[in-house]
Amino acid sequence: MNSNPSQTRANIVSKVPQITLGFWVIKIAATTLGETGGDWVTMSLKLGYLIGSAIFAVIFIGLVAAQIRAERFSPVLYWATIVATTTLGTTMADFFDRSVGIGYPGGVVIVFALLLASLGVWYKSEGSVAVQSVTTTKAEWFYWVTILFSQTLGTALGDWVAGSDEGGLGLGYEYGALIFGAGLLIVAALYYWSRLSRTAMFWAAFILTRPLGATLGDLLDKPVSQGGLEVSRLYASLILIAFMAVCVVLIPQRPARQAMQ
Repeated sequence: MNSNPSQTRANIVSKVPQITLGFWVIKIAATTLGETGGDWVTMSLKLGYLIGSAIFAVIFIGLVAAQIRAERFSPVLYWATIVATTTLGTTMADFFDRSVGIGYPGGVVIVFALLLASLGVWYKSEGSVAVQSVTTTKAEWFYWVTILFSQTLGTALGDWVAGSDEGGLGLGYEYGALIFGAGLLIVAALYYWSRLSRTAMFWAAFILTRPLGATLGDLLDKPVSQGGLEVSRLYASLILIAFMAVCVVLIPQRPARQAMQ
């Protein structure tokens, strides 16, 4: 029997996946689905941002609770929970930006502050915000709350850059996707060719994939007159669900084991 607590803790397997190229492929698909799925519920079904947020909040809490109760890493459960954060993040950002009326810049500032606060409290409580250190119930709750804030921030960022209403910069969905895609490439280059914190690079990339997905989702379902392809939100969502299902089945995924440096 191992009597070394630190060694025992190091051998605990996390219920979140290792960060690989496949992880990022599925993550971008999930964030795009969050945009089309969230807009389908709030706009196409005409339920509104508040009711849509309430629906997705219930789903989010239920899936996080299931994720925490799970005894081992489950790719299906993990990615279902990620999708729940992207859809809830979409509807929450739209509710505050549009219904409450704080506009895209105001939404970005508020959610960014919430994200920093979540990371700060998490670090102070657990001593690390590395994904591979998510091996306790408390750390899991911090992880999923932080994920939710990062998804909401990403939605607000994507809308701010691409949109022309609510104080948006009006650069369009194509340019928005190019800007955030370029940002991801820069983060990837810094990850491989610099000595910057791997944990910081992960969270930067995680945040940037959300506005990339938001702009891609808007590019798919917005009217042609607004620079989109006018694909049905429902059909776009179903296609993305099928793509994610294939990726989850075919791309090998293992639980994270070692903390980032």
